[in-house]
Amino acid sequence: MGSNNLGGVLERLEELAQQFGLGRPRPSADDAISIQQALGSNKTKRAAVLICLFQGPHGDLRVILTKRASTLSSHSGEVSLPGGKREEGDADDVETALREAKEEIGLDPSLVSLVTVLEPFVNKIGLTVVPVIGILSDKKAFSPSPNAAEVEAIFDAPLEMFLKDENRRAEEREWMGDKYLLHYFDYEAENEKYVIWALTAGILIRVASLVFQRPPAFLERSPKFWNRATDSNTTSP
Repeated sequence: MGSNNLGGVLERLEELAQQFGLGRPRPSADDAISIQQALGSNKTKRAAVLICLFQGPHGDLRVILTKRASTLSSHSGEVSLPGGKREEGDADDVETALREAKEEIGLDPSLVSLVTVLEPFVNKIGLTVVPVIGILSDKKAFSPSPNAAEVEAIFDAPLEMFLKDENRRAEEREWMGDKYLLHYFDYEAENEKYVIWALTAGILIRVASLVFQRPPAFLERSPKFWNRATDSNTTSP
């Protein structure tokens, strides 16, 4: 992947999104209506996360991640993607993801080139989480500024690691009689150790599979509740 420039990566992602029907750039007004009907209009149960990709110094494709503040009431200290719940003034999921990224890590939306919006995940409590993929073409223009109330640390990791069976372990769990695997990826950056797991790991496995056009080198077996938003619907973002 190191020989590819970011323009080529962006073009490839757009082509893949169209080929597999996994997503598209900002939904049109008609799309938005269909999505709202399919997933429900309760915006308090809808969130978006930004998968912000950039080319690392060694030519690899990397993704920006955060460690949530230990003072937060939910998922404190866990690794996550920049993002959060949709607010009333947000026009769409893209705006939610970009707004949250700016609030959490100081990422200027103008630095991000939108690639596509993927099919949503749903967590156990019924929150719909929409992954938004974007490219940061000029990493040097981004000066990380973590919001101390929400973010304890900002770091990045190689996207391809989420397809490799290295520094990974899995735990079998069960939901409504169906068994699934919860993946944990151990990663170290700047002498800090991080564990990337649960929904964040699941989203990154899906994104990496799309970008590199191959399945992970391990058994995935995702929980069925992740796909509840699209199981019985004909339309998805």
